[in-house]
Amino acid sequence: MKRKKFLEATGFILASVLIPYKPILKNIMEIEKSTGKFSVKAKIYELKLKHAWGLARGTWTTRRNVFVRIERDGISGIGEAAPIARYNESAESNLNFIERANPILERSLWEYYERWNEIDAITEGEHAAKAALDMAILDWIGKKLNIPLYRFLGLDKGKTPITTFSIGIDEIKVMQEKVKEAEEFPVLKIKVGTKDDKKIIEGIREVTNKPLRVDANEGWKSKEEALEMINWMAKKGVEFIEQPLPSNMINEQTWLKERTKIPIFADESLMKASDIPRIAHAFHGINIKLMKCGGMHEALRMVSMARSLGLKTMLGCMIESSLAITAGATISLLFDYADLDGNLLITNDPFKGVRTVKGKLFLSDKPGLGVEGDVWG
Repeated sequence: MKRKKFLEATGFILASVLIPYKPILKNIMEIEKSTGKFSVKAKIYELKLKHAWGLARGTWTTRRNVFVRIERDGISGIGEAAPIARYNESAESNLNFIERANPILERSLWEYYERWNEIDAITEGEHAAKAALDMAILDWIGKKLNIPLYRFLGLDKGKTPITTFSIGIDEIKVMQEKVKEAEEFPVLKIKVGTKDDKKIIEGIREVTNKPLRVDANEGWKSKEEALEMINWMAKKGVEFIEQPLPSNMINEQTWLKERTKIPIFADESLMKASDIPRIAHAFHGINIKLMKCGGMHEALRMVSMARSLGLKTMLGCMIESSLAITAGATISLLFDYADLDGNLLITNDPFKGVRTVKGKLFLSDKPGLGVEGDVWG
């Protein structure tokens, strides 16, 4: 297999990510011939939150995620799905999707770009399940080649960004305590989208002068309300705002962009790369999430397209264990900002992977994703 053909097969040329390491290609034809026992295991696992997690559209104390393990040739690739109810996904629907994908997974994992396209074509939606399978296949590839996935992608792990730490909506005193607990993090992300948003920000400012980023989660329902809130928050040291208006209000969002004093990032207004041209004129940047777009392959397409359109980029997350957060951290250095703290918000993380020290993300040198742990027994 020639180098050019191999690179084209990966699909990462679109994202301008190359594979410069010749040693990993040396014996790939011999490795590819190997076949062995194959199995797929998937399991629903309940993650418990340290604090109630409040957003503009609800509050949770637990989240039910799905973990998948693909085993072939004695090597296991693992992945995680954090289903998003807003997009009509559940742990059960994700689990069902993974079962439907089993016949595709029995084929060669070396053709992983083709496998991802086949998986994506099974049905619309179920992006979290697709993300889980995508990261599991890539984890298997890295382990089979005995190299860290970040190196396989030609990336420098030393350039991972600082992640924000998120403060969910709660009573103001509780939110203040959460801020104090997050003392080591240099930048905070504050959830808003309520009638008490000004009180929330004022309360946060009573206990910290750190830079803030704010996520309204579609909580403001008119462009006038959003404009007043955003420009008020700009005076309070807020760097930028995520998704101030409902996703279907693109015309209003365009009006808003022309008048705000700080940047606005899209979140719920897009899911995949094909959505970016439609909304690019209405935002200054976009928030990409593996669980929302369907995995690392699509996230790489999205960051490349966003940059070509002059948009800033952020890599976000849901409530996830260290497994999915590590997958995000692996490609995080391609982004302007990171919000990869979902594993830090739970008490029963079954995996160990990326380390977070004073907000800085540190990747392991172990093969694949470099994640250790087990939920399958």
